[in-house]
Amino acid sequence: MDNYDRWRDNSPRGSQRRKLSFQPTGSWVPPTTEQKPAAPFEVSKTKRILQVAVAVVYCLFAAGIIFGYAALKPVLINEGVYRDRCTSEELEKGVRVCYEQEIRLNFMFTVAAVATNVNALPVGTVLDRFGPRISGFVGCFFLALGALSMAFADSLPFDGYIPGYLFLALGGPFVFISSFQLSNTFPRYSGLILALLTGAFDTSSAIFLFYRLIYQASHETFTPRKFFLAYLAVPVCILLAEIFLMPARSYKTVGELVVQAKDADPSANSHDECQTLTNGESVDDAAVVDPEQQHHHDAVDEATHLLGKDASKQSKAEKRKRNISGVWGALHGKSAWQQIRSPWFVLITLFTVIQMTRINYFVATIRPQYEYLLHSYRKAVQVNTFFDVALPAGGVISVPFIGLILDNTSTPFVLAVLVTIAAVIGVLGEIGQMWAAYANVCLFVVYRPLYYTAVSDYAAKVFGFATFGKVYGLIICLAGLLNFIQSGLDALTHGLFRDDPRPINAALLVVEAVVGVALVGFVYWRSRSIERERLEEEAEGATQVLIPGADREQVERSHGHDTYGVS
Repeated sequence: MDNYDRWRDNSPRGSQRRKLSFQPTGSWVPPTTEQKPAAPFEVSKTKRILQVAVAVVYCLFAAGIIFGYAALKPVLINEGVYRDRCTSEELEKGVRVCYEQEIRLNFMFTVAAVATNVNALPVGTVLDRFGPRISGFVGCFFLALGALSMAFADSLPFDGYIPGYLFLALGGPFVFISSFQLSNTFPRYSGLILALLTGAFDTSSAIFLFYRLIYQASHETFTPRKFFLAYLAVPVCILLAEIFLMPARSYKTVGELVVQAKDADPSANSHDECQTLTNGESVDDAAVVDPEQQHHHDAVDEATHLLGKDASKQSKAEKRKRNISGVWGALHGKSAWQQIRSPWFVLITLFTVIQMTRINYFVATIRPQYEYLLHSYRKAVQVNTFFDVALPAGGVISVPFIGLILDNTSTPFVLAVLVTIAAVIGVLGEIGQMWAAYANVCLFVVYRPLYYTAVSDYAAKVFGFATFGKVYGLIICLAGLLNFIQSGLDALTHGLFRDDPRPINAALLVVEAVVGVALVGFVYWRSRSIERERLEEEAEGATQVLIPGADREQVERSHGHDTYGVS
């Protein structure tokens, strides 16, 4: 135990902490107490490394498994899920998937996708108020409930598949988002840690792919019930990790560490140079080390070590990235309500609604789409299988390139790239050729993570972090709620258009192009204005230096100024 630990435990606040202590990792707080962040250097380096590694592993198994729906759907169809909704005529024809069955299965995914996005708001609230451990507990509960509902769905007196898939969707964000704060365990490598967590989220969609392969290899004996009962091991392991390993409080951010290092003033609580003991003798202050003063020294040393010696270089690089973006600080300092009423918010929200609908519609209907476009069930299966592998792989491969694009190009350029790729995907979705199908899948799996990351990057740069949770959460929440449009698109495709996906794809392409062009045009126009304002402010703030020996009054008269600032 170091000096700070002794001081903390012997202080009045420390005694209260011991009463609330929940072993073996950290302290428990009452439900009404908002969690305060912890400094990373209070935890050993080995333990922090282990925390990050374990978080990446359990995000791999739980964070975004519902997006592997395209791989799970054939198994559910083969098991006869919702087959009872088919008409007698459809059963007599022996159709692989009937109309109502297809609609119901896709609705199951739609509800889960909507819940994943809407869930961002309550997850943030729970995380901020109760800390990452409680958030992890909630995630474990939902994951376990979802696995049980999916396992016994055919035995329940009600439809257990939709709530089961919904609970799996609710559990993922609680586990995933609560892991973000682990990027502060090693501030110098925060980007790498976030990339690992994001890659784990994208790769988690492969869980259902692996299950489908096992299902086929076992000649369909490894039923969904067996799989989801086995999957219960995941929330159990996450629960054990939360109790015995993961932090109860979020780690401090880089900014908080910097403030702590600056505020750690050793002289703040200094003692007199000599202290009188009970026997009247005096000792040097160096002989009696004040634990709190020692803690201040340790705080400076540890914070500096965590931040690295190249903090100034990082600051310059960050400033360079802000200038490159062209939109940094556009609405910083404004209230959330002012930001929400602005075109910045309205346009990005409309764009997000359209793109999220297109993405989830494609994930849910890729096999029937290409079965119609290619006029072959076998070829559609090949495209679906390729997509199941490419979706998680594309997310992982594209992560470092996404960072390079966002850090080294302007926001208008990034948005233009998004609109262009989305347009190309829309065009490829109209072509009934195998090369177009594979090209479409390849672009899609790269576009999806780029799109999600670019929207959050846009929100941070335009709206700022003071209102980020509210504004960005509202964007994703509205986009998620409006994703129920997908059920209507399914009905139109299978009903009015008789399984032809091209009219819906064309309509989405046109709407996306109109909104996308409006968004890019507005952001580009405003970025030019912001750049001009920044240059004017820099010019006004520049100090002027008088030439030695020059007549000050004459210079002032010639320039029309009363005073000069001397640097």
